[in-house]
Amino acid sequence: MLSLPTKFFVTSGRASSKVTDLNAFDRALLNARIGEQNLVSVSSVLPAGIEQVEAHDLPVGAITHCVMAQMRGGEGEMISAGIAYAFRKDGKGGYVSEGHIHGAKKALEEILEWKMEEMARLRRLELKPIEYKTEELSIPMDHYGACVAALVYLG
Repeated sequence: MLSLPTKFFVTSGRASSKVTDLNAFDRALLNARIGEQNLVSVSSVLPAGIEQVEAHDLPVGAITHCVMAQMRGGEGEMISAGIAYAFRKDGKGGYVSEGHIHGAKKALEEILEWKMEEMARLRRLELKPIEYKTEELSIPMDHYGACVAALVYLG
């Protein structure tokens, strides 16, 4: 039986930690409100008819499918992670692109736009306007940092 999500939400978070980059990543997930789920990374296709809803809390331990971008770094670095998503103009679903860089979110959004445009070009189709969800973090000295952004599938 194939699982076809009917709803999604987008979320993001960032955090720093004096302990490790994994602890910063864990805190960033908590800040994005997806830190208590078992995250399953999936690729980038939005099914036709899927509806975007407001971000909300999910049950602890739920198997949660998402398209996720993450970036980790160390003291003094600027990091960014984000997703872009858009629907096809013909109404047959849409696509999601994820990315991460050592740099500012403005540069990341340009990269995400290029990725989305290439996805449309390869499929010979047009997309509706692209939406973005990005995070950036200038990591403090003596800290590790992490940024995450995710499109979370529901139903």
